[in-house]
Amino acid sequence: MRFVATGGAGQLVLSLGERLAGTGDSFVAVGPPELDLSVGDDAAVYAALAAAAPDAIINAAAHTAVDKAESERELAFAINADGAGAVARAARRLGVPVVHVSTDYVFAGDKAEAYLETDTTGPTAVYGASKLAGEQQVLASGADAAILRTAWVYSPFGANFVKTMLRVAGMREELGVVDDQRGCPTNALDLADACIAVARHLAGGSDPAHRGVFHATGSGEGSWADFAEAIFAASAAHGGPTARVKRITTAEYPTPAQRPANSRLSGDKLAAAHGIRLPAWRDSLPPVVARLVAELQENHA
Repeated sequence: MRFVATGGAGQLVLSLGERLAGTGDSFVAVGPPELDLSVGDDAAVYAALAAAAPDAIINAAAHTAVDKAESERELAFAINADGAGAVARAARRLGVPVVHVSTDYVFAGDKAEAYLETDTTGPTAVYGASKLAGEQQVLASGADAAILRTAWVYSPFGANFVKTMLRVAGMREELGVVDDQRGCPTNALDLADACIAVARHLAGGSDPAHRGVFHATGSGEGSWADFAEAIFAASAAHGGPTARVKRITTAEYPTPAQRPANSRLSGDKLAAAHGIRLPAWRDSLPPVVARLVAELQENHA
């Protein structure tokens, strides 16, 4: 198969490239300037994707700067809503399936248990509202589509919480980390595996159970403080930077965008429909930390 991903050089796109290397499949990432989802031009999006000749499209492009989105509402909606719709409409015209990546931020975060796909949405930030609008456009496009909502994504690539913790730990002995927000840390490499498998299922058959909205996050849960402590434990095992974690509240770390207190997403539907359950985050985290620590040590050698 020929997989085409939107999103330039983001975490998921780079993870897709790594996972598909050597598989016999071909992979190409399409991003600016060839594919600019902020412009709102269906014809241009179609032309860029048609030129890439996909068998399946994975839409990983997004305006993901959650706090910036509060002051960049038009740009966030242009990319996350209208851009997502344009990609899905192009997929429909090309007759290929599309896997669209969405987020836990479509929910208010006030549920006591893990969210199901059938739960009522209610984003509290511009980012979540724009991603929800994107989901709606994808579903309305008539494309052969699956939407994968994910959360708390990290990887060896790009900017993410794991990299931030390792960087700051090299400068401070103690870090204040929020302990009253809970979620499911997700390795982008595991998410890439899920995207690839779902795309194969869409391309290989017409089972309606393979279409629609699914949740795809690392198994298990924790707070940001739990996540940080696990990062430092894995780092210490390889001689990397560590710090003490001071557990703080959301109120002690105010941000422009309101974060969901509960970002936990149930993966049961994805497991039932596609036979996919992402690995436990506590198992997937250490290899990523080991890679990053090795890079840090090599850079300081």
